[in-house]
Amino acid sequence: MPIIVQKYGGSSVADIEKIKNVARRVAKSRDAGNQMVVVVSAMGDTTDDLIALAKKITAHPSGREYDLLLSTGELVSCTLLAMALDSIGYRAVSLSGAQAGIKTDTEYNRAHILGIDPKRVVNELNAGNIVVVAGFQGITQDQDVTTLGRGGSDTTAIALAISLKAKECHIYTDVDGVFTADPRLVAEAHSLSEINYEEMLEMANCGARVMHPRAVELGQMYNMPILVACTFNEKPGTLIHGGKDMEVKNKVTGIAHDMDVAKIMIVGVPDRPGIASAIFEPLATAGISVDTIVQNASIENITDLTFTVAAGDLDKAMKVVMPIAESIKARDCISNSRLGKISIIGAGMQNTPGYAARMFTTLSEKNINIHLITTSEIRITCIVDDDRVSEAVRALHRAFELEKP
Repeated sequence: MPIIVQKYGGSSVADIEKIKNVARRVAKSRDAGNQMVVVVSAMGDTTDDLIALAKKITAHPSGREYDLLLSTGELVSCTLLAMALDSIGYRAVSLSGAQAGIKTDTEYNRAHILGIDPKRVVNELNAGNIVVVAGFQGITQDQDVTTLGRGGSDTTAIALAISLKAKECHIYTDVDGVFTADPRLVAEAHSLSEINYEEMLEMANCGARVMHPRAVELGQMYNMPILVACTFNEKPGTLIHGGKDMEVKNKVTGIAHDMDVAKIMIVGVPDRPGIASAIFEPLATAGISVDTIVQNASIENITDLTFTVAAGDLDKAMKVVMPIAESIKARDCISNSRLGKISIIGAGMQNTPGYAARMFTTLSEKNINIHLITTSEIRITCIVDDDRVSEAVRALHRAFELEKP
């Protein structure tokens, strides 16, 4: 029998009735002739509640204890789902990440999977059980529990699907699939029937929250088809895979946006070798990811350097950058946290001119100022004022006629 790996997010298992609903869905897939491995997140807001408990004890818990605490949320949901399956006549066994053979490095709260030994999972499947695995967690060589960070349960599911040579990996959530834009902003947005890995990776990196980039990248690396669908209805969802017809009517697949953006500008930077390294290496050491980077043309060996970080990292980043700016004798270091990012994304754009012009014209007609521009082969991103993001997304969705299926 083919193996299907399904993952259910926190909203899908938020209470007992929802867990029972998931059990019925899993049973239906089992009845269709599949061996089933199910990965679950913690129930509802459980992880947030555990974080709040930790903060009531200490503002700086040790990584080891923090991860062990957070891992308990998934243990609750996976055991309850196994019980729910058993109660309707389907043999099931729950496994922690460690029991499922998920081995990680020692980066607490953001561990990476080093490998999976699927022997226990395979044995349980061969014994006729549905296997329910706690997502978001693994174990180090020294038998310490780690958590995988944001998107961890998606990553768990896809990694398990790869190690088990599954037919597909299904990611179930509270939305109908991957949309052309955020339906909360654009009433005409609709779910896509399919999207390729490159487009989905750009969408995820640019703010689409339906899947974490890390999980998409893993699926792409091993060519694992990923279905994103809703737990609460029978709509077909969106298939993320390697093949997608490039000669499509509309070269733009979707519009993504991200409100978690802040800009730092170092003014009057000496234009000499080693300056960029002196700025960005300490930021990397501090665990701060830098996104868009723009350096102005040098005039008399002086330039301005602008880059963006997550808004939540701005204070931390400024503490790193300010002393550096002073040491290299830059004129000033200023920041702006009231920004947002909007991106048009589509694999069909790479060999077709005119998409940048249409995007810029659309924003200009709405009198929306562009602070920064960055591109890839299949993406054009503009940084704009945060209070204009919603209007920009709606205007671009109309301009590229994405309301048409």
